[in-house]
Amino acid sequence: MPASPSSGEIESPCILAVDDEDRNLRLMEAMLLPLGYKVLLARNGEDALRMVKECLPDVILLDIMMPGMNGFEVARRLKRTEDTRIIPVIMVTALKEVEDRVKALEAGADDFLTKPVEKLELKARVASSVKVKAYNDHMRSYQKELEEEIANRTRELERAYGRVREASLDTIHRLSRAAEYKDEHTGDHIQRMSRYCVAIARQMGLSQKVLDNFLYASPMHDIGKIGIPDRILLKPRRLDPDEWRIMKRHTIIGGKILSGSDVGFMRLAEVIAMTHHERWDGKGYPKGLASTQIPLVGRICAVADVFDALTSRRPYKEPICVEDSCEIIREGEGARFDPEVVRAFFTAEREVLEIKNLYPDSGPSLLEEMAGLPLY
Repeated sequence: MPASPSSGEIESPCILAVDDEDRNLRLMEAMLLPLGYKVLLARNGEDALRMVKECLPDVILLDIMMPGMNGFEVARRLKRTEDTRIIPVIMVTALKEVEDRVKALEAGADDFLTKPVEKLELKARVASSVKVKAYNDHMRSYQKELEEEIANRTRELERAYGRVREASLDTIHRLSRAAEYKDEHTGDHIQRMSRYCVAIARQMGLSQKVLDNFLYASPMHDIGKIGIPDRILLKPRRLDPDEWRIMKRHTIIGGKILSGSDVGFMRLAEVIAMTHHERWDGKGYPKGLASTQIPLVGRICAVADVFDALTSRRPYKEPICVEDSCEIIREGEGARFDPEVVRAFFTAEREVLEIKNLYPDSGPSLLEEMAGLPLY
């Protein structure tokens, strides 16, 4: 039972009596008031529903046979509404047929009183229903508090998960840059390339979970370059056939570094490391896979990686403009690249260019920063 907000005293339970005969209402009022209940009176179903909206009672004593809206319909409407369905409804009726009582139960009645109403029976049934209502109120309040607590905990977990994701992605980027120190790339390469992959994958309708995993996995695509000798990796001229065979092993080295994990995005990173240099026409490496033999993530990564290589500065070349780079991607459709991935790339072109502008080349390569080498 609710406490009065002003006095702190416990409010009396409120009973709504509904009957079309005034003498019946006065009789129930006379029996209930001395028991400490607050009593509201309604003379038809419409008035009862209006009064319930204005002040939710704890129990409703509802006559069945009334002109206009009968008690069955009033009960049905009460039980259809979230705020009123937990109010106990006691049908007060002279009807004694089983069919009538079954109909009342189907309409939502919780109990019965037979006319003429006996005071002791009225007292017992109302007291029992008031306890039921108090219990229902307690359970509803508890459920609401529990839902709020769950919502608060969920928000806390989401914030914690977000912090863990940010820390994990930051760690991946920093570790991936270990390979960049042996390569010509700037640190922004992995930022751009991973986000290019996500933009393309989104256009291809991949799920949000896959997109999230892609963002984590794709920065590690060249992690195997950490195992390539500097004399090959940093050679400013064209590699000879033997050197090229060694260079191509960075895909296998990367796959071995990333293999054996139970974490989803690490397994995805292993696939990307092994397949991002495969070609649609089967002329790529390390396995010479062709067409759909190449995992989709590898096909997506291939386009993203080449576009970034074309549009970025390298010690041995100046960047190619976006228009010419896009033309090279388009010319590679069906040969070097999966045609479907190329179409998705151009559909996502605006997002790709936004990413490129967001993560521009920031200056010297990582190796040059460490060694103090001049730009050339």
